[in-house]
Amino acid sequence: MTMDAVLTAADAALRTLFVPPRASRVCATLPHETADLPEMERRLSGALMRVNHVGEICAQALYTSQALAARMRGQEDRLVQQLEAAGQEEVDHLAWTQHRLDELGARPSLLNPLWYTGAFGLGLVAGSLGPRWSLGFVVETERQVEAHLADHMDRLPAADQASRAIVAQMKEEEAHHAREAERAGAAPLPPPVKGLMRLAARVMTTVAHRI
Repeated sequence: MTMDAVLTAADAALRTLFVPPRASRVCATLPHETADLPEMERRLSGALMRVNHVGEICAQALYTSQALAARMRGQEDRLVQQLEAAGQEEVDHLAWTQHRLDELGARPSLLNPLWYTGAFGLGLVAGSLGPRWSLGFVVETERQVEAHLADHMDRLPAADQASRAIVAQMKEEEAHHAREAERAGAAPLPPPVKGLMRLAARVMTTVAHRI
């Protein structure tokens, strides 16, 4: 069982980093037409959506590693199923942001393997602490992502309705993931841990905006 879980996690990593993602859903609020943006606005949207794409790369790593840790600890299938269900919605987010990057003529972050590896390690640590702390990590991660997406809604060009629609849909679903984790018995994380998570996220978003 342990080897199967490890191989499943390795396959998920390779697919996330090297296989174009395919969404299982159409973004519900995505308009059918995309406005032509001035060059400066297009570059800004591209940079912001690259950051969002990195966030979804990290989300895949976090949910995959936490599910792996739960399996290795022999924890109940319900936790694994919850993590994998949230991870599947994040695959849609990954596909939507990748598609929007392509439309904007922008590239993903060159450091995606590094972001994935770092997030995978964090997820393993969180998952090894047990279900309540693992779910608490989900809650705090999703709350911080929700705040980050709200900031992007303020910064995206008003004319870029396609990007704004994607971000709005993602924000709604990240909040749902946090609520589900809370209902499942998440433990609140200590303030110093939350602060370290915010610092790590700030470094990632700053670098990914450019690289």
